[in-house]
Amino acid sequence: MAKYTVFMTDTAYLDTSIEEAELLAIDAELRLSSSDDPATLLAEVADCDALLVNFATVGADVINALSRCKIIVSAAIGVDNIDVEAATRRGIMVANVPDYCIQEVADHTVSLFLASIRKVVYLADRVKTGFWQINDAKPIPRLRGKVYGLLGCGSIGREVAKRVAAFGMEVVGYDPYVPNDVLAQANIRRIENLDDFFPLVDAFSLHAPLTDETYHVINCETLKKMKPTAYLINTSRGALINENHLYQALKEGIIAGAAMDVLECEPPKGVPDLANLPNVTITPHIAFYSEESIVELRQKAAQEIVRVLAGQEPLHWMNRKQMKK
Repeated sequence: MAKYTVFMTDTAYLDTSIEEAELLAIDAELRLSSSDDPATLLAEVADCDALLVNFATVGADVINALSRCKIIVSAAIGVDNIDVEAATRRGIMVANVPDYCIQEVADHTVSLFLASIRKVVYLADRVKTGFWQINDAKPIPRLRGKVYGLLGCGSIGREVAKRVAAFGMEVVGYDPYVPNDVLAQANIRRIENLDDFFPLVDAFSLHAPLTDETYHVINCETLKKMKPTAYLINTSRGALINENHLYQALKEGIIAGAAMDVLECEPPKGVPDLANLPNVTITPHIAFYSEESIVELRQKAAQEIVRVLAGQEPLHWMNRKQMKK
């Protein structure tokens, strides 16, 4: 009989050999949920020593049923689907994997930016219909000399800055939590407030976590502050944008275009209204993905569990301050 039991709430993978290889170090058995609905989780997770979460929602009801769980690990950067406060009240550590797909998301962000401003998807679709003409794709601006903005200047934002700077763009950023010296090292000019940020940028991307402060930060008010030639890119969290407001702004020409890898409701029910607009590009939440990044994610998530069950602290302990009080 294994010394520990680790429960995985759900998995999109064909096998769990990567996680199992890591857990062997502490003689832990990996069990999979038969379904990711809360009722099933309540029935199956109670006696686990650690919980590994992929996409399932782990609310207070599930967390309160955990009798000996020491850590909940999100196999992702975000923890929107985990009730961190409930876990903290129960004395359960929560960890994530914030450093596994930095390059991939930065690459995808810039890919969406270029595809939008160069009208790549629109023109490619036109060619497939036998249409060989560029006039209806104009205007297409030169990148050099334009201003690219970062709403959020963490690891991904700073990697995006490196890439767009290669096009001769000035990079500016709004992030009240990143020190001046970090921005200076990344050649990002700090913008102190959003009222100055939105009118300045020719294109910008969102790299912020979803919080009460950032929920629907892109809305009718902020959209009206932007240039009519501006482009918006989101590879962060769908709920940073009020999609109804963005749809109207794009229809009315308030901004020039948008590209997103995330939506507020995923998967969407049918074709999103935004996807029907010619100046919008949407990809299905794939910015994080490469063959290598997935292996890295799965290893790092399992390694956090190994550390804690071996008596150590997790590297990315999200509720450390609250539990150390």
